[in-house]
Amino acid sequence: MPTKKVAVKKSSAAKTPVKKVAVKKSAPATKVTKTAKADDGLPLSVLIRRRIKAQNARFHANDNISAFIKPGELEGLVDEVAEKMQAVLESLVIDTESDHNTKSTSRRVAKMYVQEVFNGRYVEQPALTKFPNVSRLNELMIIGPITVRSACSHHLCPIMGRIWIGVLPSKNSALIGLSKYSRLTEWVMCRPQIQEEAVVELADMLEKKIKPVGVAVVMDADHFCMQWRGVKDRDSKMINSVMRGAFLRDSNLRREFLALIERK
Repeated sequence: MPTKKVAVKKSSAAKTPVKKVAVKKSAPATKVTKTAKADDGLPLSVLIRRRIKAQNARFHANDNISAFIKPGELEGLVDEVAEKMQAVLESLVIDTESDHNTKSTSRRVAKMYVQEVFNGRYVEQPALTKFPNVSRLNELMIIGPITVRSACSHHLCPIMGRIWIGVLPSKNSALIGLSKYSRLTEWVMCRPQIQEEAVVELADMLEKKIKPVGVAVVMDADHFCMQWRGVKDRDSKMINSVMRGAFLRDSNLRREFLALIERK
């Protein structure tokens, strides 16, 4: 009997460590599998954000991130935004099940943000066909008023207004079609931003593309973040201008430009 008892103790001692070692080895493998599955199911916005950060690029509200979006992904982004917008509506205690007006609101809002009002963030800059200045034009050109629709990045409230663009070309400047001014303006404005930065960005692009002697941009807009909420002042507007090159140096040219747009 003593021999049997000793044998039992030895065998149980031998089995116990084996079981513990087996559990420890299998645990990390289970964690790796779960992590891999989680990576496969990451939201599309997270994947796009990772691409941007990998290039140390900026993705502020008024930045264009089209270079980091692959073909077909905008549709997936609409789906993700719609899902999260539905959660917002639920948090606002809006009945989207029995209210016929709000049943599809989350998807409509998602499509509006991605495909329309913020579209300037997600699509490439419109192609600008340039022509040589064969006639060596060097007289003032004014384009406008161009109707603009944007959104304040502070409250995502609408910004509705008009833009005038003044260009003084030289014989070495490139010329672009009249409609391209409107297309480029819309592309810049269709993002959440503030007006002060928007006109500067537009002026920078025009300088880079056309290489004129001078460029001027004036924007006059209503801000719903002030008219619709806050102080609720319906009559206030914001007007600002950017003057570059000859428009900054030549007071007569600047005066002529401002006087002509006042007549519009």
